[in-house]
Amino acid sequence: MKLTFITLCFLFLSQATLAYTKGKNYKLTILHTNDHHGRFWPNKEGELGMAARATIIQNIRQEVEKSGGHVLLLDAGDVNTGVPQSDLQDAEPDFKGMALLGYDVMALGNHEFDNNLATIKKQREWAGFPFVSANIYHKKSKTRVFPSHVMKKLDNLKVTIFGLTTEDTPFKSNPRNSQDLKFVPVVEEAKKLVPVLRKKSDVLIALTHIGHYVDESHGADAPGDVTLARQVNGIDVIVGGHTQKPLFQPDIQNGSIIVQAAEWGKYVGRVDLEFLDGKLTLKEAKLIPVNLKDSTVKTEADAYVESLLRPFKEKGDASLLINLGSADEEFVGKRDIVRSQETNLGNLVTLANKLKLQTDIGVLNSGGLRDSIYPGKVTYESVLTVLPFGSELVIAELSGSELMVYLEYLVFNLSAGSGSFPQMSGVKILASRETKKLLEVKVNDQKIDLTKKYSIALPEFIAGGGDKYPKLTYRKTGFVDADILKDFILERKLLKSSEFLIQGYVKFE
Repeated sequence: MKLTFITLCFLFLSQATLAYTKGKNYKLTILHTNDHHGRFWPNKEGELGMAARATIIQNIRQEVEKSGGHVLLLDAGDVNTGVPQSDLQDAEPDFKGMALLGYDVMALGNHEFDNNLATIKKQREWAGFPFVSANIYHKKSKTRVFPSHVMKKLDNLKVTIFGLTTEDTPFKSNPRNSQDLKFVPVVEEAKKLVPVLRKKSDVLIALTHIGHYVDESHGADAPGDVTLARQVNGIDVIVGGHTQKPLFQPDIQNGSIIVQAAEWGKYVGRVDLEFLDGKLTLKEAKLIPVNLKDSTVKTEADAYVESLLRPFKEKGDASLLINLGSADEEFVGKRDIVRSQETNLGNLVTLANKLKLQTDIGVLNSGGLRDSIYPGKVTYESVLTVLPFGSELVIAELSGSELMVYLEYLVFNLSAGSGSFPQMSGVKILASRETKKLLEVKVNDQKIDLTKKYSIALPEFIAGGGDKYPKLTYRKTGFVDADILKDFILERKLLKSSEFLIQGYVKFE
């Protein structure tokens, strides 16, 4: 009799753990975006925009639900920062737009921390859906700042979505906003959390803002999705962001399906899955373009979503469409270029800073440049699109010998391909790759004097150690980068690319 009772208890517990129905084929479609960066409205060429995105999402929902499936709409972070009309309104149109589109969950990106926690909480209220991140803790209380995960029960199928945010956030956002927070390394956190969630979940999804680096080649940046998948067993799908590169084919690592949908709402990612008797199968994964120029399919904007977002666009335009001057050529701020080499835009901005603050040198992290200045009319909107962070410029003073050490670090530790890659003005360097030493440095065409004091104009963000720059002692100036560039263009009227030619400020022997 005792044996029978124990057996019955065992059977009851087994059935309670097994939430899904045996023999039933569950269909799950994940729709995903990432690195939206304020693009709630179409660009000047009619690309992107949340209203067109809404149409795509609504059509897929209807199709999937008609076939008996379920849809999850996820965002992998960095909704904030990039378009002045959004930035000036704390991304209110973006989060309210996401609410209209029916997003289920969002992971916190590093650029959410361009704002303080009070602003992030206000944005969460506008959104009406959870923000998740398992690896962000209060330093004092050692408690999580945000929920680690959300569980969705879809027709008895238990689907868990947990969030991870790059541990580089204190270096890749305003350090003031994260000084009381601890960003635990993502692999360390996931190794503890995933086994716990795995026991409770039929499908386990990591919603991450840590980046996709082919074969773990993350350079100076923190590890990303490939490292996570290889070192942490049991994650079914990794929906990622941060590196802003499209994965037109999923990257499957250690059984984990890794996807990412570029940036700015250029694509809606779609992942179709089937779950049968404990086994998850990938049927298809693709990126659906949102009215991109080279796309053959054009999508009509959802009229209701467009009507609700238009007042935000008009409010932003009223203060931004002020003509400052013109440019004869493109001043290049495209991500793939400006983070890998000296550009005329980098020279323009660092020179403007240097002249305004009357320093010997201007230094800027290329991650601070978010777009190009294009030929033709240049408006205040153009300037704020290039420099959206409102960074205050500061002045640091170093002796010639200290400056040599500082520049040597910049040349050999802040590698091309990262947002930390330096743009500079007023300095020319000859370096040796073999010895990793500087052979010659000239400041404003004069050989450096090791005993002389030199002044540097740079954003407070990197002077304080952001983007992995060395921390410096500095004094504040009260001048903001976008205002300096605005005044510079107003004074010049015409930006001539020939005046900001690539000089090769770093050459190797």
